[in-house]
Amino acid sequence: MSDSAAIRSFKAGQLWQPGGWHADAMLGVDAGGRLVEPAVTSAEPLGAWILPGMPNLHSHAFQRAMAGLAERKGRVDDSFWSWRETMYAFAAAIGPDELKAIAAQLYVEMLKAGYTQVCEFHYLHHQPDGTPYAQLETMSLALIEAAREAGIALTLLPVLYISGGFDGRALTARQRRFGHTVDGYLRLLETLRRHESDDVRVGIALHSLRAVPEQAMREVLASDMAKTRPIHIHIAEQIGEVQDCLATRGARPVEWLFDHADVDSRWCLVHATHLTEAETLQIARSGAVAGLCPTTEANLGDGLFPLAAYQDAGGTLGIGSDSHISISPVEELRWLEYGQRLQTRHRNIAARHEGDSVGETLWRAALRGGAQAAGLPVGELRGGARADLIVLDDNSPLLAARDTCSVLDSLLFAGNTPLVRDVMVGSHWQVRDFHHHDEERIAARYRVVVARLAGV
Repeated sequence: MSDSAAIRSFKAGQLWQPGGWHADAMLGVDAGGRLVEPAVTSAEPLGAWILPGMPNLHSHAFQRAMAGLAERKGRVDDSFWSWRETMYAFAAAIGPDELKAIAAQLYVEMLKAGYTQVCEFHYLHHQPDGTPYAQLETMSLALIEAAREAGIALTLLPVLYISGGFDGRALTARQRRFGHTVDGYLRLLETLRRHESDDVRVGIALHSLRAVPEQAMREVLASDMAKTRPIHIHIAEQIGEVQDCLATRGARPVEWLFDHADVDSRWCLVHATHLTEAETLQIARSGAVAGLCPTTEANLGDGLFPLAAYQDAGGTLGIGSDSHISISPVEELRWLEYGQRLQTRHRNIAARHEGDSVGETLWRAALRGGAQAAGLPVGELRGGARADLIVLDDNSPLLAARDTCSVLDSLLFAGNTPLVRDVMVGSHWQVRDFHHHDEERIAARYRVVVARLAGV
């Protein structure tokens, strides 16, 4: 039982919960950052509109510093594969100090946008030439320290990366810093478990089927860590990946994965863009999360996820900002819907039943799927859950005259003015009145690092 003296009590004008909005709701937050029964003798007003913070289920933090630097026409048709060459060159210049500075800036921006948790899909493990650091987890620690500086909850997903293609070729010189043996990778996971806390959790990431041979995948999935931790993988993001998998393994990526692994609710299949109808149903029925990153998928020209069919099959989804050309749950969800509208030439695609709200449907789905992918309790503001919440700006003209039937639709579809005023993670206010408590210092350090990287 919580000590009532250590409980802070709050009152929300409208509180979002799975069943919808609840008026004049009371919240108690204990010293450990959990929601409990409030001490109702006095309560601090939170604001008119209170939502659970959004989990960001897919991030490559270092790529934030190169956003906007791969937008010039190349000598060949530009695609994910040409973008990857630019990314490799940039990654080679980043060490632990640079990674910490970039990630902290990114995480501040995430918090101000309404993300309160991030799944970091991390593969910059070694020095640029592939030589391990003296402390094997050096680059991982840079991310943990950045998350703690910014005040965001972190699910760290160290990536297993072994081969350079489906044919088992060796890693190229620029990929060597990503690489591990299976034994080395499992040692890294065990080492990182010592750094876990209420705000830091460690999971598993298999980079992709092209980077992880079958036997290596089997060994990792047989480990004790894999039994209870989130498992993330890039899959079926590009047509070229599907074609290569068919040519070398005789099956499409999602088809092959389900034939060779027990895919269930532990899994997050990132992108899963190019699916057959059977694969769409298979993912939905497995309980796995489809990890969708619409702004990055659009930026890279990947394609569009089969949203309506997946929803109709009861599939679970979440959103991530991936390469960070945008850092906004609003924009991810908006473009998830808009992509479907452009493809089908119809409106209100995510709302599958008459009278349903697109905004409520998408926000609810992304909360649930994001929390599942992060290995956290379902993203709800209820007793025992983390006190991760956002407060909308009820003074904004964009929310004027909005009621419970329209506020989430207005949040997602009424413009680009920031509407997240305050952000609490655990028991701590990280953002108040649109301002992160340490943003000036973190931004100043970031500017120095980016200036140093400008010649890359």
